[in-house]
Amino acid sequence: MKKKNRRLAVVMVASIVAVIVILSVIVAATGYQQFTHVLERQYNDTAYEVAETALTYLDPDKLEGYLQSGQTDEEYDAILARLDELVVSSNCNFIYVAKIDETDYMTTTYIYDSVNPATGFSRYEFGYVSRDTDPKYVDDLKHILTTGGRAEKYLYSYTESGAHTTAGLAVQDSTGKVVAVIGVEKSMTVLYGARSTYVRWVVSIAAAMVALTLLAYLLWLNRMVIRPIAEITGEAKRFANDGENPVASLRATENRYEIGVLASSILKMEAEIKQYIDNLTAVTAEKERIGAELDIATHIQASMLPCIFPPFPDRSEFDIYASMNPAKEVGGDFYDFFMVDESHLAIVMADVSGKGVPAALFMVIGKTLIKDHTTPGRDLGEVFMEVNKLLCEGNGEELFITAFEGVLDLKTGQFNFVNAGHEMPFIRRQGRYTPEKIRAGFVLAGMDMTRYRMGSLQMEPGDAIFQYTDGVTEATNANNELYGMERLEAVLNKNAAAAPDKLLPAVKADIDAFVGDAPQFDDITMLSLEYKEKMK
Repeated sequence: MKKKNRRLAVVMVASIVAVIVILSVIVAATGYQQFTHVLERQYNDTAYEVAETALTYLDPDKLEGYLQSGQTDEEYDAILARLDELVVSSNCNFIYVAKIDETDYMTTTYIYDSVNPATGFSRYEFGYVSRDTDPKYVDDLKHILTTGGRAEKYLYSYTESGAHTTAGLAVQDSTGKVVAVIGVEKSMTVLYGARSTYVRWVVSIAAAMVALTLLAYLLWLNRMVIRPIAEITGEAKRFANDGENPVASLRATENRYEIGVLASSILKMEAEIKQYIDNLTAVTAEKERIGAELDIATHIQASMLPCIFPPFPDRSEFDIYASMNPAKEVGGDFYDFFMVDESHLAIVMADVSGKGVPAALFMVIGKTLIKDHTTPGRDLGEVFMEVNKLLCEGNGEELFITAFEGVLDLKTGQFNFVNAGHEMPFIRRQGRYTPEKIRAGFVLAGMDMTRYRMGSLQMEPGDAIFQYTDGVTEATNANNELYGMERLEAVLNKNAAAAPDKLLPAVKADIDAFVGDAPQFDDITMLSLEYKEKMK
């Protein structure tokens, strides 16, 4: 952790150093350019002052005469001597007066040419013609000759021989005609040294500023950032490794910046995590207890439903099989079958609204009441009316049951039934299952004065009945598609010849294949009764 703190300090210090260095470079570069520009203008202005002085030495009216005759006189020699003195005293490289050929502005005929001996160059003699004019000066020469003034811009040159500036003025005779150009070239000898001195000063000041700023910043950084963060990090690591109670306070909370807020938040978070862990421990223990109780409830519920098959191994008149797959640990669906007397078999299929423990408890009550009130020869409509009335009493949870009960006379094949809002059964006749469209009454525990009517149908040996809850037809896949009646009828007829204990697993397998990985939202309960032969 300390290693990470040092890395943070290095990054922050490197950042501030980079900022200072960048700012110093920007300031130095800007100052360097401005400093150079000022010195260049000063040198150029000095060169023009020398050119103005040299212009006063000339007799412009005689210049063209000198060129035409090719001869000079004593006055010419005196002016040349004065120009020689001026070029030395003003510390210039050259002072020259020349005639410019205005046809190309590239041909120069020298009239006067004074050279500073310190340059090591020799002068051009009177009348010397040169065609080495730098093309970049052509526009300036045009401007001088056409306006009679000075060059439009300052002229500077940086060559291997050094930096210099050039001043150019027009030489006009007494009539105002431009007859020549006077040029002065001056070395900018101080420029290089002055710029080097400037750069050294800027670098020295910047280095001192970086050192002082860095020292102050390190002290501030260590006190206000690094030490508080190290304290917060150490506390977080301690709490993460040990899980002990959080400390009472941190010095970092006194920090007036966001670090103080962070320290306070860390302490608050540790306290909340500790409380959460304590609560989670209690909740986990409670959940484990509830889970154990639900596991017991699951076994109790399973034991309350007929689960031993075949249930009547000594009866050859029928074959029966049933199954229930609850959506939760305990479900609200239930089935039942029992002998009402020696020749009558009753089957029950029901679905309690809701899921979980409340539905399971209501299921137990409903199952018990239906079985207790189903007596030999009693009208099944009366059975459901009595059960409904009892279920409505004290139904504070407002639960209800959809139920179907049927009683098969094993001697005659007459099947009496009553339906309280439940699914229509499938009947197999002549080897094919079809849904039996029977009228459904109101649900049980809905209204205490509800009346129910018993229906009847005839079954022959070889016929079978398949009854189920809505968890079958309403099974849903990942695309929110329902399994539906058509798929159920198709799988029943695909396995129409199967015995009950083979038919129900086939239907469940088809439902599972349709649903896939989608979760089960409702209990899936099925019952199949096959009437094999009449009782003798």
